[in-house]
Order: sequence, then structure tokens, then C-alpha cells
Amino acid sequence: MESSESYGANKSDREKSQTDFNALVLRHKAMIWHICSDYSLGRAWNIEDCMQEVMISLWRDFDKFEGRSSEKTWVWRVATNTMLMLKRKDNRSPQTESIETEGAEKKSNDMGNDSYQQLQQLIEALPEENGIIIRAFLDGFSYKEIAEMTGSSVGSVAMRIARTKRRLRIMYDRENNI
Repeated sequence: MESSESYGANKSDREKSQTDFNALVLRHKAMIWHICSDYSLGRAWNIEDCMQEVMISLWRDFDKFEGRSSEKTWVWRVATNTMLMLKRKDNRSPQTESIETEGAEKKSNDMGNDSYQQLQQLIEALPEENGIIIRAFLDGFSYKEIAEMTGSSVGSVAMRIARTKRRLRIMYDRENNI
């Protein structure tokens, strides 16, 4: 049986862990929202639900974060992997119908045009790995950070970004009859 002294120490560690986790979430809440809003999921999902799933994933893996990458990179990777898992799960569910999320529409309206929404649709049409890399690039991560997040070399990331940008341009031109 544990003594009350060791229980108090464990409780203190848990409180510290909770405080650290809350601070992490506050620092990266905008990025998490942005990632959740970038993925189009079916009717059963809204941005708040997706954020909750990301928070659960972050909490589950919080003690495993070793600091080998930046905190921002780690949060981005966990959030992106969670959204990809939800997307796969949603795609397997036949009763859901894919629609634009409220957040994506609000984000598009905030930007004042349909270009952002169209870009998101084009990115959705890309192979998953290219979508991940181009989203990270658009989110402002460096080639080195993207390489760390994806387990690729910097040269490979640079090549994939260049090819994906060309592919997106071709897709955009074709869709807009340019």
C-alpha cells in the first residue's frame, strides 16, 4: 500500500502534468483549430469534435514527448495524424455524406474569396502524403521541420513540395479552364 507521502508526490506530478498540458494546448490552440478545419469530414464531425479528438490524442501521448523535435512540430504531427485517422474512419462509414465544415466555410469567408476553399478541395484530391507535406508547407513549417515530421530527407521534401505545387497549378488551371 502507498504511503500518503508518495500519493501526494504522485498527485503533485499529475497536477504539474495537467498544468503543462493545459499550457501546451493554449500555446498551440490556433494551429490545432487550423489543422482540424483543413480536413473535410462527414456530417457527424464538426471542428470542435475534431479538436476534442486531437486533445485526447495529445493527452494520451503527452508523457511520451521526448523533445527530439520542437513542441510545435510534435503537436502538428499528432493533430495531423489524428485527423487522417478520423478521415479514414469517416470514409469507411457509408452513412455519412461529405460536406464542407462550418469552420472551413467561415475561414473561406474570412479570407474574402473562394480561392482558399478551392485550394483546400484541390489538396483533398492529392495523395495523402502529398497533402500532408503541402499543408505543412502552407502552415509555414521549414523544409527541415517537414522532413522531421514525415521522416523524409530535406531534399525529398523540397522535391515533393515543388512537384505538388506544379500539380496543384495544373489542377487549378484545368478546373478553371485556364
